[in-house]
Amino acid sequence: MSKALVIVESPTKVRTLEKYLDKHYKIVATVGHIKDLPRREIGIDIENGFKPQYETIAGKEKVVRDLKKAAENISEIFLAPDPDREGEAIAWHTADLLDKKGRHFHRVLFHELTQNAILKAISEPEKLNFNKFEAQQARRILDRLVGYQVSPLLWRKVKSGLSAGRVQSVAVRIICERERSIHAFESEEYWSITVHVKGDQPPEFPAKLVKKAGKKIEIADQAQAEAILAELAGQNLIVEKILKKTKKRTPPPPFTTSKLQQEAIRRLKFSAKKTMAVAQQLYEGIELGPGEPVGLITYMRTDSIRIAQQAAEEALDLIRRQFGNAYAPGKPRFFKNAKKVQDAHEAIRPTSVENTPEAVAAFLNHDQMDLYRLIWRRFVASQMSEALINTNSVSIKAGAFVFNASGSSIAFPGFMALYVASDDESEADKKTLLPELSENMVLQLLRYEPKQHFTQPPPRFSEATLVKELEENGIGRPSTYAAILSTIREKGYVDLEKGYFRPSELGFIVNDMLVENFPDIFNVAFTARMEDDLDRIESAELPCLEILSRFYNTFKPALDTATQAMISAKGVGVSTELSCPKCQKPLHVKIGKNGPFLACSGYPSCDFTANFTRDEKGKICPAQPPQAQESDQTCPLCGLRMILRQGRYGAFLACSGYPKCRSTRSLNSQGSETSTGLNCPQPECSGKIVEKKSRRGKIFYGCSAYPKCTYATWNKPVSKSCPQCQAPFLVEKSTKQRGTFLVCPAGCGFKELLPEEIKIDNAKKD
Repeated sequence: MSKALVIVESPTKVRTLEKYLDKHYKIVATVGHIKDLPRREIGIDIENGFKPQYETIAGKEKVVRDLKKAAENISEIFLAPDPDREGEAIAWHTADLLDKKGRHFHRVLFHELTQNAILKAISEPEKLNFNKFEAQQARRILDRLVGYQVSPLLWRKVKSGLSAGRVQSVAVRIICERERSIHAFESEEYWSITVHVKGDQPPEFPAKLVKKAGKKIEIADQAQAEAILAELAGQNLIVEKILKKTKKRTPPPPFTTSKLQQEAIRRLKFSAKKTMAVAQQLYEGIELGPGEPVGLITYMRTDSIRIAQQAAEEALDLIRRQFGNAYAPGKPRFFKNAKKVQDAHEAIRPTSVENTPEAVAAFLNHDQMDLYRLIWRRFVASQMSEALINTNSVSIKAGAFVFNASGSSIAFPGFMALYVASDDESEADKKTLLPELSENMVLQLLRYEPKQHFTQPPPRFSEATLVKELEENGIGRPSTYAAILSTIREKGYVDLEKGYFRPSELGFIVNDMLVENFPDIFNVAFTARMEDDLDRIESAELPCLEILSRFYNTFKPALDTATQAMISAKGVGVSTELSCPKCQKPLHVKIGKNGPFLACSGYPSCDFTANFTRDEKGKICPAQPPQAQESDQTCPLCGLRMILRQGRYGAFLACSGYPKCRSTRSLNSQGSETSTGLNCPQPECSGKIVEKKSRRGKIFYGCSAYPKCTYATWNKPVSKSCPQCQAPFLVEKSTKQRGTFLVCPAGCGFKELLPEEIKIDNAKKD
């Protein structure tokens, strides 16, 4: 029987598959994508049906050679990259690379890497899915059309190195709009009144004022609160109504990709990127002993909550054994997907519930263990009995006023004995108990507690809430969220401060320019519709060309207009409401090599510039220039007093006679002159050698009498005179071959190895 070739994405998968497939199968990896659009050009033939021009990815030449060599004399090839759109693209590109007469390609989908799943998938291969490949290709083309045509605009108008992603820019827009909502928010004062009372039996308990004369009460200020307290004085507090009930709480479904990211961010403090990286490790295989790699979870890129019947039944069996029959419902629980969800994969679950966190703990690192425990508990809990929550609600009448008190306790924990979602943990912690009360009971007044409050602005997005916002608005796909969140930070559009996203000044400027010039393209609803269209390509409901043409017919006119009309943040700048303090012309925000700054629109006739900050309302506040401070140093050139100034690379001393005298001296981080204590070697120069920084921040050594004396060297001076020519000091030099040694800066040819380097040099000779 001739051999067959199995091609996967990851080398880790190779090791896992080798355990379960016999020697009839040769297994190799593509190590991710092998082909992509070219890096230095758009690579899309727009005029000929948006045809992509693929090429081998730089650095993948050896992988390609190895794939071709592995496929020699083999006619049956099983393509087994990940079971998603990206994996389908890799499968198609690999088939295209290895295609030849008489060779047959089979698509294999590993939804989990266990023995049964691997053997079943190999024995039941599918055909390559052209529609899924088309959907991936359409997304890649759309992203390239936007990125490679809008990004150069930003390079010219704002700053080199920026990017405008079709989806990432919408994420930045969401963050900017939330920040502006916070700026616009006006906090309002309001008050609450709580009464603390006691029944015939302990404990005492609080109740909140909610109504007056049957209508909801709102207390605007202290005066109103005091007026109400005056009306309450002397009123009996009588139990008007008691409502007791037990409610059922159903466990949440197993994780989808986005829900896993949100929970890992909240509970484990992982980033979305880290969550996906660790999940990939758990999916591809962990060695549970020498030579025993096992995929511990199902495929981790999914928006489905479907689970297999067998997996649910195995979970029920474990629940009965570990928790008892009361915690296991009579039949498996299945969850219904939303209408738009792609149901190709199951939810994220353990491949076997018998691999309990305790059983595999010795084989996992800390991060793997934390994430696996989360996935295992969520899945098992999804098959456990409902929790029963006792709730008590009491209405207390005081004249025309009504107070409400409520409490809850867990009657039966059910699934909550194993798992409570992080955004629902308060339910598990509610243990407020009310005493036994009866209607018409008169309660004992302990005290009234009036309290001042202020309305709060909408919160900034954390990684978890931004992922939730993207998912709820249909922006991107769960598999792309981690990359989106990383990119917008790497490009400097947003900062993550104390766990919350905040737009940078650059982020505001770029967002405003994109929204003004491309109002439809970088729109939440438009981007969500594009995601739906990509799904419709995959399900063969819409042809790829129709989607691309429709998009480009909207995009191209906007691009042409923006090319001519988009303002330059480098040149003209973005207008503000501020006036120049020197000439009263409008101030603009410009982008320079060191970032945003304020500049007069009257430049070059007015050269006013200033740094700026924004207050809590987003208002621009020009920074005051630091006052120059006199030092006790005198200028070595003209004898005038030196003053302390702040420059790009920190503090330095400058002659107060500037611009007639341009003498400067570097200072160290403590604000003192960084002097080596060595005399300048130039004839008739009385200066000292001091440490300085170049414009690029590189350390060098020069004469303190600059510019009168221009002596400088990159090499560090050493307080040792040259024994050959009596130069006042030597300098350190380093080479890969000889290490660090001393040389004469006067050029007499003297060299001396340092003691440690002498040992190394002798060892090399031996």
